[in-house]
Amino acid sequence: MRLLKALAALLGMGSGSSSLPAKTEKHEEAVIVHFDYGQKEWSRFFEFEKTLEEVVATAAVGEYDGNELATDGSDGSMYMYGPDADALFAIVKPCLLSASFLRNVVVTLRYGAVTDPTARERKVRLGP
Repeated sequence: MRLLKALAALLGMGSGSSSLPAKTEKHEEAVIVHFDYGQKEWSRFFEFEKTLEEVVATAAVGEYDGNELATDGSDGSMYMYGPDADALFAIVKPCLLSASFLRNVVVTLRYGAVTDPTARERKVRLGP
């Protein structure tokens, strides 16, 4: 969702009049979780996703923005944003580690806006 808005803005497809000054974006960092799933039935994942969204909201460290899931159940990604990627990751890491049905979990912490090509990234592999 935010990724699509950022891409639209980069391509000059944003909504509104081009004569208006650009809105100043607040500093936002990202936690992007890539994982293997291996099942065509996503209901277990959707239950986990609700819990993860509640944990992020309760901790007030950012927001859960959604997912991208393979229709064949092979893999997926989850997207979270907030002012501090490390603080956000610290909150969601225990949840991710407890989700044994997610395999080969790789978390990308992005320290800057999605539109910033110079933003630093750090990858963290969870589990064995």
